[in-house]
Amino acid sequence: MKRLALILLTCIVSVSFAQEDGKAQKLAMKKANGYVYEGNSLIHDDDFVSGEMAYRQAISKQPNTMAGIYNLGNAYYKKGNLEEALYRHEQAAKSTTSKSEKHKAYHNIGNILMQNKKCKEAVEAFKNALRNNPSDDETRYNLGIAKACAEQQKDQQDQNKDDENKDQNKDQDDKDKKENEDKKDKEGDDKEDKKDPKDKGDEDKKEGDDEKDDEGKPKDDKKDKDGKGKEDDKKKEQQKPKPRPGQMSPQQIKNLLEAMNNQEQKVQEKMNKAKEKGVKIKTEKDW
Repeated sequence: MKRLALILLTCIVSVSFAQEDGKAQKLAMKKANGYVYEGNSLIHDDDFVSGEMAYRQAISKQPNTMAGIYNLGNAYYKKGNLEEALYRHEQAAKSTTSKSEKHKAYHNIGNILMQNKKCKEAVEAFKNALRNNPSDDETRYNLGIAKACAEQQKDQQDQNKDDENKDQNKDQDDKDKKENEDKKDKEGDDKEDKKDPKDKGDEDKKEGDDEKDDEGKPKDDKKDKDGKGKEDDKKKEQQKPKPRPGQMSPQQIKNLLEAMNNQEQKVQEKMNKAKEKGVKIKTEKDW
């Protein structure tokens, strides 16, 4: 009997605590909604700072309330703080089980991602929004735009990747070409350094000998001298009077006069001898 009374007492106390807890939750929800309304009014009046504080008080009274988190996210979005807006809307999507509230949160997440040029991620956000509300034409329209943007970004990334690969290949080709040229230059220098100094001397000597003739004189000088001498001889030859047909040249006349003088001297000597001996000698010309 006592045991039954104890059980009944425990049940009465539990119900009492549950009722008190329910009242506290309702009171907290009421206060949270009041702060949300206050925040909406302040944001409408362009008082962002006071509106933000009101939304934060609503969240502190009811951490999982969708209204406070969602409206705070919208306030950040309008203010241009996309990073904080995205965080709050993602938080709102996780904190509610309502399909309608999830749809709104994911729709706004998609819009924020589009603003951040993250088109591929925005596609997934709009898809999640349509899963919770397939009849929303605005979300479907935004999804189409996000898909086109994502495809364009993918093509651009592929093009950039191809250009990067081409630049890398060109840089590598230029590097290989330069290395080959440097290697050839080094091999040429090594080959030149390995030559016997004696061979180098012979080469220099050979080059010097090629510039001299058999007499050891510079070929150019001899060439100039020979050429000039031959030219002078040619001029002298042209200046000499050429004998005409049937006439004797000056040299022939000179030789003839010398022969006559010699012959006359011989004749005179014979005559002198004949006088000495008293014999008469007949003179004749033998030329």
